Amino acid sequence: MKILVLAWEFPPRIVGGIARHVAELYPELVQKGYDIYLITVATEESPSQEIVDGIHIYRVPVPPSNDFFHWVDNMNRAMEQRGQALFQEQEKFDVIHAHDWLVGDVAINLKHHGKIPLVVTIHATEYGRYNGLYNDTQRYIAGKEGILIYNGWRVIVCSNYMRHELERAFGTPWDKIDVIYNGIRPEKKHRRPDFDYRNFRRKFAEDGEKIVYYVGRMTYEKGISVLLTAAPQVLEALNNQVKFVIIGGGNTDRLKQLAWNLGIWEHCFFTGFMSDEDLDKFQTIADCAVFPSLYEPFGIVALESFAARVPVVVSNTGGLAEVVRHHSTGIVTQTNNPDSLAHGILEILSNPSLAKQLVEAAYKDLGIRFNWSKLAEETAAIYERVVQERQTVEW
Repeated sequence: MKILVLAWEFPPRIVGGIARHVAELYPELVQKGYDIYLITVATEESPSQEIVDGIHIYRVPVPPSNDFFHWVDNMNRAMEQRGQALFQEQEKFDVIHAHDWLVGDVAINLKHHGKIPLVVTIHATEYGRYNGLYNDTQRYIAGKEGILIYNGWRVIVCSNYMRHELERAFGTPWDKIDVIYNGIRPEKKHRRPDFDYRNFRRKFAEDGEKIVYYVGRMTYEKGISVLLTAAPQVLEALNNQVKFVIIGGGNTDRLKQLAWNLGIWEHCFFTGFMSDEDLDKFQTIADCAVFPSLYEPFGIVALESFAARVPVVVSNTGGLAEVVRHHSTGIVTQTNNPDSLAHGILEILSNPSLAKQLVEAAYKDLGIRFNWSKLAEETAAIYERVVQERQTVEW
């Protein structure tokens, strides 16, 4: 079976979680005998065409653009041109698989041009990010999401929470939506024998300090301000022997000002962007990972901490409450509640035996619920169903 995949990010171009999702799902499908062709955006450091882990990659340059939406439009045009060329070069594709609204226009156009069923994965929604739609930009994006969902033969989401969200925000029929969790390759987090643990750790904290970290985008919905607001309680309880490390690119001026106003500046370390190589190392030296999101469709960062054997504290929003099982694989706290978050962090830092128990259970859970081979089988079952149904209808 031949699958055409459309994704606006793919390594080394990593903007959010889609890149890692796509890069880890499709090699598993290749191993199961599927022919995967992926169209994505060009980067300076990567060839325009190559095979990666068995995936045929086509990277298209995007012309200069006036703003983000103009760039998205140009990207869709460039992707469609490449897709039309692939239609001429290859035998007929069986399924098109589009990831999020940014590739919606090209997905829909290629679907109709080739009369090929479209599978859509929605990784997040504009409605969910802002708990509603309050301006024309948000309504425009939500409109694009709705059109793409409508055009999908099947729609995949990453959590049961997201299934409810699509039904609530778009009126998507319940039986049109499939839930397939995200996964992770835990082996990439294994500590290397030659790793200088102590000196690497000293880049971020004193020897006597516990390391609590957040990694992700610097956006309001990630709840970083809730973590900073909870920090004074944690510091007071542990004699100021804690360093809060905030990892991620983007504008952190507002967060740095908050840390200063709270009087915790000297206990915070804003690293900016961190490479995957350094992040893999960092996650092996930390004492607690905290993801206090206000909105989170899934929370793959929690899985990365599971794999690195770091105890996890999360908020009970969205998919995080499905990924992390309270007092089994991590600590789940109340969303947007600094007191609850501080209590959860202190549970981990003050109770090493509990932390060890949670870490072991979380790592075991990766192989049971978040194994990419298993998730690829679930994805393949959707492809098989769609192809079978396509054969029974006139287009």
